[in-house]
Amino acid sequence: MVGNEADNSWYKPLSEHIDNQQTAMEYSHRYCAYPTQEVADRLEHHLDVHRQLYNHVRWDYENSPEDDKPSEYDQNNKLPEWKQRWPVFSELHSKAAQATVARFHRNLSNLRKKKENGHKVGRLKRQAPTEYRSVTYNQSGFDLDEKRGHDKYAYVRFSKIGWVKIRYSRSIPDHATIKEVTFKKEPTGEWFASFGLETDDVDLPEKPDVDSLDASNCVGIDLGIRNYVHTSDGKTVDWLDLEDDYERLRREQRRLSRKDHGSRNYERQRRKVAKVKRRIRRKVLDYQHKLTTWLVTEYDAVFVEDLDVKAMLQGDGNARNKQDAAWRQFINLLDYKADLYGTHVVQVEPAGTTKECARCGVETTKPIWVRDHSCPSCGFETDRDANAAMNIIQRGFAELGLGWPEDTPVETVAATDTIQFESVSARHVIETGSLPS
Repeated sequence: MVGNEADNSWYKPLSEHIDNQQTAMEYSHRYCAYPTQEVADRLEHHLDVHRQLYNHVRWDYENSPEDDKPSEYDQNNKLPEWKQRWPVFSELHSKAAQATVARFHRNLSNLRKKKENGHKVGRLKRQAPTEYRSVTYNQSGFDLDEKRGHDKYAYVRFSKIGWVKIRYSRSIPDHATIKEVTFKKEPTGEWFASFGLETDDVDLPEKPDVDSLDASNCVGIDLGIRNYVHTSDGKTVDWLDLEDDYERLRREQRRLSRKDHGSRNYERQRRKVAKVKRRIRRKVLDYQHKLTTWLVTEYDAVFVEDLDVKAMLQGDGNARNKQDAAWRQFINLLDYKADLYGTHVVQVEPAGTTKECARCGVETTKPIWVRDHSCPSCGFETDRDANAAMNIIQRGFAELGLGWPEDTPVETVAATDTIQFESVSARHVIETGSLPS
């Protein structure tokens, strides 16, 4: 495990967001859980019953007339009837059952949005036991006992299940309200408890006035292939070296392929594979947290491409590197940290940033292996990714309704000679948690 940030709630970064209109902040704390064997068995049982309820909600929706599909409210009202007809559902806490119904309709809503955006989508599938791994208690059905534990441990009680010991790595603030609690079993076999919190005690820094922005306190970010990040002011950040981890993953997967599916040895080896995958994910996330924190604290505005990562992964070549990069996760981290640190983060249209000349705007087609930009029209020469980063910052200014300063030629935004670029290793980001200014 690399860095402290990989050990706590940062493992679920997308659960945090800022609601400026209500001046409230919603975020989560995630803790390792250590249930006794008896309680773990009950957790497993409730996971399976909630999975059955989810599948029943789906069945009820799919088998309703097209012109009379039940809403979330309608299916919540059916819960008492279902509990009488199928007593196993009566074992569930009412709020947790309603959260499972809400989970189906939330997935259904996300599916509709994808369809509206032009994506080819099918129907929601039945959840298999290996796929359904979490249950949420909303508003009630849980208790937190911070005094019962010792040496940074506490206990959380789930209704109809029991008390679960958690590693209380950081206390929940006094001014925060616990809105929900989720227990989850990871593919590694580990248990976690996540607390959804809300607080009105928000003192967020103000973002700089848009009219005060200029090229010297803003940066364009090109997410590249040769370098993970290339900035418009001449910095490059290397990729995180995960080759040793992937070699270990390949080794463990080969061992898994030689086990009899469903045997105890297979399950033991499957967990080893899951732990290696988890280590890779945490390394990437820890790396991205440190890199994005540097960006939002160093600059008043950060401009980045609005990438269609899914389409890129479906393209030919280099798919694993693109997946390792986790670019959409990187962009989402920038987005929510913008409010936390008082920085403008703007996503711009990515099409043509590599082809267009940052000086004159003439497009020049470049194969992926051509790493230099040389404009046949104006003669401007620089690194391919540097040219893209300069186009991104110019588009970012246009997105904010600002004109690109005429007294700021593109040559001053980044060095035109790639030898002058300040290269920063991924190891430096991990070890120091920051980049040189």
